[in-house]
Amino acid sequence: MDDFDLGTLYEAESRKIFASLLRILGDFDLAETATQEAFASALEKWPAIGVPKNATSWLITAGRFKALDILKRRSTHQRLQPALEHLLAELQARRLTLDEHLIKDDRLRLIFTCCHPALDPKVQIPLTLREVCGLTTEEIAKAFLLKPSTLAQRIVRGKSKIREAGIPYVVPTAEELPDRLDSVLSVVYLIFNEGYSASSGSKAIRSDLCQEAIYLQRTLLQLLPRPEVKGLLALMLLHESRRQARLDSHGRIVLLEDQDRRKWDRSRINEGLALVEEALAENGWGSYTVQAAISAVHAQAETAEQTDWPQIAALYRVLSQIHPSPVVELNQAVALAMTEGYESGLEAVDRILGRGELQTYHLAYSARGEFLRRLGRFGEAHQAFGRALEFAEQEADKALLQKKLLDVQEK
Repeated sequence: MDDFDLGTLYEAESRKIFASLLRILGDFDLAETATQEAFASALEKWPAIGVPKNATSWLITAGRFKALDILKRRSTHQRLQPALEHLLAELQARRLTLDEHLIKDDRLRLIFTCCHPALDPKVQIPLTLREVCGLTTEEIAKAFLLKPSTLAQRIVRGKSKIREAGIPYVVPTAEELPDRLDSVLSVVYLIFNEGYSASSGSKAIRSDLCQEAIYLQRTLLQLLPRPEVKGLLALMLLHESRRQARLDSHGRIVLLEDQDRRKWDRSRINEGLALVEEALAENGWGSYTVQAAISAVHAQAETAEQTDWPQIAALYRVLSQIHPSPVVELNQAVALAMTEGYESGLEAVDRILGRGELQTYHLAYSARGEFLRRLGRFGEAHQAFGRALEFAEQEADKALLQKKLLDVQEK
């Protein structure tokens, strides 16, 4: 196996392996080190022995033995903490049995652990994104508009709290689930979003993260079949249905209205539509279900011209009431532009920016540039697209904006 293949496996499986080792070892730092050493062992041994039939199980077993070696080395140089002494004795005494179902659910256990109510809400989501998804501290800090050092301190505090409070790595009981649900849904959607539109780098889409989020949400639905759980699964399925149409042959983002809808995955759309209908028919739906309903309207339009924009605008009005935010208001401005005219959309975006909100959000300037372009104000559109390019982090977004800049420059 060459470096590239192992790198691909690392990207797809390393956090699953880490989660399983964390369940076995109960120590964040030890599990992280064991994960890294397990992959190093694979890099050394697999070229000679070949890739194991179940590479994930092999790596978890290797990680467990690496953890044993680490603990033994520590015990010869320093007195271990009682908890680690007990762990060393336990690991030496028992053989590791790997249940495929347990491995699949380990990341869900870890999410619930990171979203435990004993943890500060400001810690829960960053800790989960770091430990479950493997996002870097810098990537998470950028998403939360925080300094990396501040974010790193929160993550360290979260790990310490889990260790000191003895928070278990388990899925909560049926009685405990509802109180933990909001945080978990937020985290699963953030995982999906990072896969659907990576925050930075050359890779616009990380399908592994999208698939992981959808799997976790399906598991949640089995545990707690509530309307918002259905709504979020529907939202992710409807978004994921467009994946094959979202990039052109040059790797540039293709906007929704320009996508080849023949490439959309109809099976995911049909499943998503059914879940939206189920969720809306029950009491207790919320913002995820409304967002899914908006995606459903797009999914049901055979062409961009047939999109029911008045219905989308009405749904955004509902969403803005139950989950007000500048980003929701920006999306509402797009619906407004498509129903009442581009001047109305432009005025709405300018109101947001005029309040000092979304000042570094490239999509706000991109929307502004698009409205100006359609109004024939090409010089102003060029300025807006240029501003959007300053704040874009993802290479595919930059490529799209550069194309837009070229288009309006030639007018």
